[in-house]
Amino acid sequence: MRNISPSLLKRWSGLVLVAVLLALALPGQASAQDNVGGHFGVAFPLFTRAQGRTTSLGDKFVVAFPMGITLKPSKEGAPLLFDLELVPAIQSAPRQVNLTVHPGILKPLRHNFVAGMRVAFDVGQSSWGLTPLIARSFSIREHKNNHWFVELDMPMRWQKPPAGRATHSVALALHMGRTF
Repeated sequence: MRNISPSLLKRWSGLVLVAVLLALALPGQASAQDNVGGHFGVAFPLFTRAQGRTTSLGDKFVVAFPMGITLKPSKEGAPLLFDLELVPAIQSAPRQVNLTVHPGILKPLRHNFVAGMRVAFDVGQSSWGLTPLIARSFSIREHKNNHWFVELDMPMRWQKPPAGRATHSVALALHMGRTF
């Protein structure tokens, strides 16, 4: 993790604002094939356990903006979906911006639930991990492909810096957003 300049943070916040505005401006219903979908949201790590110490959102404020592209098989009721998620995260103190590449497999369940597993690769860092998740979606005005969702994630990370000892962490995160 590295410190970033205020100008870079300002540029990132501008990009995030543009991404939010684009997500909100998307059409309500797809007119082409429904094999590709996506999502945009906001996530907060509620609790993190690392190096024998537990921290909460109040101890170390971090906000992430997960955005993903989902590939769906052409038949309805497909057993698995592939989802590629990019997760920029902003930490307040020390001020840092991180990016996680987060591909995963999702399994649709009954009653608008989805379970999944993601692999995490933290860009520019010597860490990687797994993220199991469970999500529940809610319909928006009878649109087939537009839903709000709430998701619980459990990010597990392993880190081995070039100079230093290996560490690991586990967290419980809340992710909320919109699919399209």
